[in-house]
Amino acid sequence: MVNNAVALPVMLPLMFAAVAVLLRKRQHLQHNLSLVGALGLLVLAIWLLFGVIEHDALSDGFGSWALPYAIMFRIDRLSIAMLIITAIMLLVTLIYMRSRVYSDDHPLVLPLVFGLIAGVNGAFITADLFNWYVWFEVMLICSLGLLAIGRRGAHLDAAFKYMALNLFGTLLMLFAVAMIYGATGHLNFMALREAMVGLPDGTRLWLLTLLAVSFLVKAGAFPVFAWLPASYHTLPSPLLALFAALLTKVGVYGLLRSLGDVFVPSIDVLQDALACIAVATMVFGVLGAAYHWDMRRILAFHIISQIGYILLAVALGGVAGNSAAVFYTVHHIIVKANLFFVAGIICVYAGSYDLRNIGGLYNAKPLLAVLFAIPAMSLVGIPPFSGFWAKLLILQETVAGGYMLWTIAAVVVSILTMYSMMKIWFEAFCKAHPQAAEDQPWTAHETRMNPALITASILGLLTLWISLFPNTLYQFSEQAARSLGGP
Repeated sequence: MVNNAVALPVMLPLMFAAVAVLLRKRQHLQHNLSLVGALGLLVLAIWLLFGVIEHDALSDGFGSWALPYAIMFRIDRLSIAMLIITAIMLLVTLIYMRSRVYSDDHPLVLPLVFGLIAGVNGAFITADLFNWYVWFEVMLICSLGLLAIGRRGAHLDAAFKYMALNLFGTLLMLFAVAMIYGATGHLNFMALREAMVGLPDGTRLWLLTLLAVSFLVKAGAFPVFAWLPASYHTLPSPLLALFAALLTKVGVYGLLRSLGDVFVPSIDVLQDALACIAVATMVFGVLGAAYHWDMRRILAFHIISQIGYILLAVALGGVAGNSAAVFYTVHHIIVKANLFFVAGIICVYAGSYDLRNIGGLYNAKPLLAVLFAIPAMSLVGIPPFSGFWAKLLILQETVAGGYMLWTIAAVVVSILTMYSMMKIWFEAFCKAHPQAAEDQPWTAHETRMNPALITASILGLLTLWISLFPNTLYQFSEQAARSLGGP
């Protein structure tokens, strides 16, 4: 029975997307049923988790064809981890949207959000290379709709910039899929794992490089990351947090699934090149964050920087490197989304995203200071927060492998990350607000802010749980890493 349910993580969001369209003129009911859908998706993911624990993996084929030609969905430990964290992000985003922080009530936002989640979940559970491309297309269409839905010049400009590089990455992925199919005659992951081994090393390297570059575009890696800070800052804060949490991680997931599972053994020169790209991504991302004063741009550049750490873990490979990548991905999704949620609350309370125009929040809103401090210290990697354990897993592998230059770069980037977080802390919380006392914008209705504060509190508690009990997530990440690569 549980095997027959592997398509539900895609079907459920698509169903609620259709329901949300039908209810576009009854937005209160639309929002309420969307919360029910998000909660149902989380319950489904937890139920599938127990099935994965019992059976190691769940799979089903569609299209009345025998394997390896059937359209196949497969959920293993890596997939289920991403499904659960995606469902959590959807639920907290919809809760946050009920607050005063979010004021855009366009009736097509929720259908597009559920369409986006369907694309994300489809990418996580597909076991077919062409359908990977299909689900990336679904994500691209829905994300473009959400970027452009404001219809102002800034939104359309952001949508164009987002589309330009992402469309290139999608077309490159389609080209890579065609070349791989031409070389092997297969698209199914299990069949590809066997067929690719028989190809010459030069052919394998060329094919895997094409596919890897398409995923690097989606992940926002160096040097193809410009679309991310040029577009994300135009989104409303809940959608910005959802984008930051999930979209680049689908690209990372594609690399991890490709190099660590489907196309194994990987090629050393490709792994080394990926490590160099990872270090450059870390450095350029954190330098961009240090330069800016707008919180949205600072945090957007930190998405790029932290993606570099995950790519470095993927490049290290093996059980240790892959488990570090899984652990870091889950940690970063929670922390990065929470920082954007808190930034939206700061903007409402203090009147701006620009750090030069705000201040005084520590005395006025001490709870908000705590809610910011938890994910900020975790992003930096201060012990014992979750970011410390995530970075420790990577650094111990770089040291053990003798990659001292990579180790030094990762430590320096952490120090510069601390500089950015301290800049937000001192400017937003510690210094006095530049306006006169009677003009300071502490006028938000607290009851309308409660959903946003609840959302930030939930993610803060999740961060603290991972921080204080990291072994639970690490053991699951290690089991997920050991299940990769086939028998």
